[in-house]
Amino acid sequence: MKTKLDYYRIFYETARYASFSTAAKHLYISQSAISQCIRQLEQDLGTALFNRSRRGVTLTKEGMLLFQKVESAIQSIEQGETLLARLHHLDSGSLIIAAGDTITSHFLLPYLEQFHALYPGIRIEMANSYSFQMLQLVKEGKAELAFVNLPVKDDELVIEPCLNIHDVFVCGPEYNVKSVYSWKNIADEPLILLEKNSTSRRYLDERFSAKNLPLTPQIEVAAHDLLLRFASIHLGVACVVEEFSKERLEQGTVRKLNVNPPLPPRSIGCAYLRHNPLSLAAQAFLKLIHQTKE
Repeated sequence: MKTKLDYYRIFYETARYASFSTAAKHLYISQSAISQCIRQLEQDLGTALFNRSRRGVTLTKEGMLLFQKVESAIQSIEQGETLLARLHHLDSGSLIIAAGDTITSHFLLPYLEQFHALYPGIRIEMANSYSFQMLQLVKEGKAELAFVNLPVKDDELVIEPCLNIHDVFVCGPEYNVKSVYSWKNIADEPLILLEKNSTSRRYLDERFSAKNLPLTPQIEVAAHDLLLRFASIHLGVACVVEEFSKERLEQGTVRKLNVNPPLPPRSIGCAYLRHNPLSLAAQAFLKLIHQTKE
């Protein structure tokens, strides 16, 4: 492009008002500067754009043709500026979050409700899968934030702990229990565990394998709530997240076993791309979580 974009703005305003002086006032520059820019534009394009008279200026046929294109371009730019302003104020846009059912229902739901109340113009989309697949969604740009069970390591991602959780073992209210359980005692129980492709299950297997205690569950399930349901009807001993099981524990439909030593605590974390800036919507969502932690 051989002509400065500013010249087209000046041409556009002059054509709109059919006056050099009115365009000058609107653009806060001198009338002589307007005249000079129009002459330069006409020289660059090799054609007259305005018919000049004492009454003002009118577009030539060539000028009208150019005006139609310039008007469309400037309106598109202004629409883009308006859209960016709305995004900046979180009046529009979208936020895609990847998280499993358990984390969504027991951890994210209050934040999703609060975020929607604060920013109703932001469309929230949810993607659901296993932790490693949700991390892949972030790396592929199909989700901006992924909330997963830790520990997870990936050099492409920033992973921020959001909530400390504790894995505990529970059974039904009438299950015959001991006063204290060693890890070996737990390994000998009829266990109800999550499937092997879950991060939580891998964490549990690694902890017990470190003590030469391989786990051979009697039942494997895909959902945390099923662990509680099966334990409550005395099908065995389930490993659950204590923070996600408070209602059942308080109701007495399951009871916590006294394991010594207890499993080390771990965290739920939020993962996002290390070298990509977060959208304003994602920043606002994380801010809600961080404010609660503080």
